[in-house]
Amino acid sequence: MKQKPYKIASLGIQHVLAMYAGAVIVPLIIGGALGLTGEQLTYLVSIDIMTSGIATIFQVWKNKYFGIGLPIVLGCTFTAVSPIIAIGNDYGISAIYGAIIVSGIIVVFIGKYFGKLIKFFPPVVTGSVVTIIGITLVPVAMNNMAGGQGSADFGALSNITLAFGTLLFIILLFRFSKGFVRSISILIGLMAGTVAGFFMGKVDFTAVAEASWFHMAKPFYFGLPTFEIIPILTMTLVAIVSLVESTGVYFALADICDKNIGEKDLVKGYRAEGLASILGGILNSFPYTTYSQNVGLVQISGVKKNIVIYVAASMLILIGFVPKIGAITTVVPNPVLGGAMVAMFGMVVAAGIKMLSQVEFASQENLLIIACSVGMGLGVTVVPGLFAELPKSIRILTENGIVAGSLTAILLNLLFNELKFNQKQSINIKETKAS
Repeated sequence: MKQKPYKIASLGIQHVLAMYAGAVIVPLIIGGALGLTGEQLTYLVSIDIMTSGIATIFQVWKNKYFGIGLPIVLGCTFTAVSPIIAIGNDYGISAIYGAIIVSGIIVVFIGKYFGKLIKFFPPVVTGSVVTIIGITLVPVAMNNMAGGQGSADFGALSNITLAFGTLLFIILLFRFSKGFVRSISILIGLMAGTVAGFFMGKVDFTAVAEASWFHMAKPFYFGLPTFEIIPILTMTLVAIVSLVESTGVYFALADICDKNIGEKDLVKGYRAEGLASILGGILNSFPYTTYSQNVGLVQISGVKKNIVIYVAASMLILIGFVPKIGAITTVVPNPVLGGAMVAMFGMVVAAGIKMLSQVEFASQENLLIIACSVGMGLGVTVVPGLFAELPKSIRILTENGIVAGSLTAILLNLLFNELKFNQKQSINIKETKAS
């Protein structure tokens, strides 16, 4: 059945709002750490949003060369935040973009070989990874519910009331509505929560008043890129780590959308991310990867059509050119976002558990893989300083709970399942020769 334009637009807005806070916070953190001026920071935020839209189209548009064709939204990877700040402080901002461009080119070329690793991602790995993604995102929702980390009124009763009120409204709307209204329950909840927040004095329109009406993209805005070997190696490692995370998201969405993806699909997905990073480097933005919060939105809304993501991507591009429109979405209070995020991130966890239902739980090895990987992912998220004394190059793999947990699942599956399988094959071959 053909969806009406206003329904598709509403679903697109819902996806934009789901990822917008995460997409904006990355340039704000990096720009602040690098000491950018207000004008430079405005450009960085706007161009990041615009490039997210273009990167999303690269991924959704499945063609002969790139694009996995699933309803995926791309945004700047949080894994890159610390490395980018370190590179900027040690080598200068031009080295950041030289490293991003080269790492993107490398991803485009290694995607063909990385895709061959699909056999190392059985349900015990992909289910664990998706579960870890959801679990490690929950603290982000909790911080927002309390008012946002570092806020003066963190944990205030008014914030908690607004957050749980938003969550309850979404739950009731989902329970008692049907069809289209049910599919945009998150969007309606965000709107209702923002209205309530306005009457509680928690909505600030200053950003809307100060934002400009038009902003043009300028390649190499911060100057021509420079190429340093250490930054290039660092950002390449970040890119490879992001591919591991993205693989879990690909399988989660494929499962939700009842689609089978193979090696060729993965390769085209990896290439799309590589192209997005090259574009990010040219426009002085960031490397891009799949956004997990939008997976939860696809699950909870039940709408799996790519046209909705195309609309969301077009909106992101428009917002990038018109900062004042983008500023409107920033007025949603943190507690309201937090309340909605609990539902969305919880659905990611539920998707992971659903994938794990295909695992043979009679196997103690599989239970240990799940236990250690989920435990590591959650542990690093809760205690981020656990590996603070390790070298920076290694901390890229350990300071992010999603990455640490995902690598644990992959390595333990190799140890308990793949190596054991190869050993059995070797024994069978020897027995055949002996007979």
